[in-house]
Parts: sequence; structure tokens; C-alpha cells
Amino acid sequence: MDEKQRAILDEIPRLRRYARSLLRDRDSADDLVQDCLVRALLRLDNWQTGESPRKWLFTIMHHLFIDQMRKVNRRGEASMLPLEAGEAQASPADQLENVAAREIIDALQAISPDRRAALTMVAIEGFSYAEAAEMLGVPAGTLMSRIARGREELRGLLEDNARRRAIRIVEPGPARAVPIRAPMAGRAPIA
Repeated sequence: MDEKQRAILDEIPRLRRYARSLLRDRDSADDLVQDCLVRALLRLDNWQTGESPRKWLFTIMHHLFIDQMRKVNRRGEASMLPLEAGEAQASPADQLENVAAREIIDALQAISPDRRAALTMVAIEGFSYAEAAEMLGVPAGTLMSRIARGREELRGLLEDNARRRAIRIVEPGPARAVPIRAPMAGRAPIA
């Protein structure tokens, strides 16, 4: 295997993470990664030796994702598949961090694909605004707007989740006895 192919294969974990942030369905995300790798390997000459293939691969993947969304919208099918119950939380969370991370991932999946892609590129994958804007094919101002709106939307969703957790439903139950206070010194008991 040559150096270019090895460099591309080394990016697969990042590609999978990005694909899963774009799509809710694990199988669809894996298909998107595979399509991206096939296209990259067919067009290997387009990648410049000496540069990291990461930016090039993410651009390919984003274009494939947009094409896929356009096809789905033309057909009138649902663009996102709901998470299966087993995928939502495969194992019980023993720590608060796991619960918080799951809530963030769920909230990220609830925002629009454009905002999710912009946030993922910058906040998770670590691309600069200029790099992310170029890969997504939008002006830097549009990218920054999507990130700002996406963050605001995430905050709102996460605050709603926190409020729902804080609300406790009190069900009517048997009347409880109210404790009687002992009389204070110097006062006569109330009869």
C-alpha cells in the first residue's frame, strides 16, 4: 500500500465520527464513509502529496452528504432516521458525564444539518473557520452565522432537558401527619 492510501485509511475514524454527526443511522453513516473512500481512491490524483488528506476527505464527504440529502428531498422521504432504542443508550450511564454527553449528542442531532455540519467541523474536528467554510462551500460569514445559531439552538435544547430533569411530579398519596411542636418555655400549650 502506498503512502497516500495509508494516509487516507488513517483518517477513517475521523470520517466515521463526522458521518455519524451528520446522519443518525449508523449504517447510513458507514455507507457515507465508504462512498467517500471510494471516491477518494478513484480521484487520488486530485490530492496533493505532502498535505494532510483530512480537509480533502471531509470536503468529499460533505459533498456526498449534500447530494444524498438532495436525493432524499426530491423523493419526499424522511431525511433522518430516528434512533433505535438500543442505539440511544447501549449501556446504562453510571456517571453524570455519560448522561451529559448523550444529551449533547442528542441535541446536536436535533439541529439542522447545515448548523450541525458547521459546528462539527469547527468544534469537534478542529478545522479553522476558513477551512470549514471552504470545505462546506459557503462564505466565512455564513459559516459563523450557522455556528452561532447552532450553538444557540443547542443551548436551548440542553436547557429544556435540564428543566425536564429538574421537574418532579408529585402524586397525591396518603395524608401525612404534621408534627406538633413542643410548647416554648414560658408559654402555655394550645389546647
